[in-house]
Amino acid sequence: MVAEAKQVGPNRYRESYGRYLEDFKVGDVYEHRPGRTISEADNTWFTLLTMNQHPLHFDKAYAAKSEFGKPLVNSCLTLSIVAGMSVSDVSQKTIANLGWDDVKMPAPVFNGDTLYAQSEVLSIRESKSRPTQGIVRIRSIGKNQDGVVVISFERTMLIPKRGHAVDDLADY
Repeated sequence: MVAEAKQVGPNRYRESYGRYLEDFKVGDVYEHRPGRTISEADNTWFTLLTMNQHPLHFDKAYAAKSEFGKPLVNSCLTLSIVAGMSVSDVSQKTIANLGWDDVKMPAPVFNGDTLYAQSEVLSIRESKSRPTQGIVRIRSIGKNQDGVVVISFERTMLIPKRGHAVDDLADY
């Protein structure tokens, strides 16, 4: 997690997280911590919130008869948690997510599993139309407590250059 204390007045500081375009380097890998243990309540609430009615996520009797033998964590929850774990390090200053690609879920996630994540910088370029911004592409990987990869995806983001992020320009 990248954090700095910016002085916003005499004897007054504000924490600022994330990276500017200049802070990224192709090939760098950021390990996102702490991990996150997924509870049954997390899975049930997320499933209901998103109106996903597949019983594999919240009906233990149904799930017991499946090949998994127990409820699966909603795959969109897995994606959300791993992406969320990366925010303070990779995208806290992001202006916009430009795309998500190549989402893969090679292994199931169950209630009680703990996820850990990391992101690798794949490419960086300056924006052709926005001189104070650039485009960064990363690959994030989520693993469970046993080191098994449960999700991977690529994400492209519009990132400000130093001095041009919202927290650099606004007094909020």
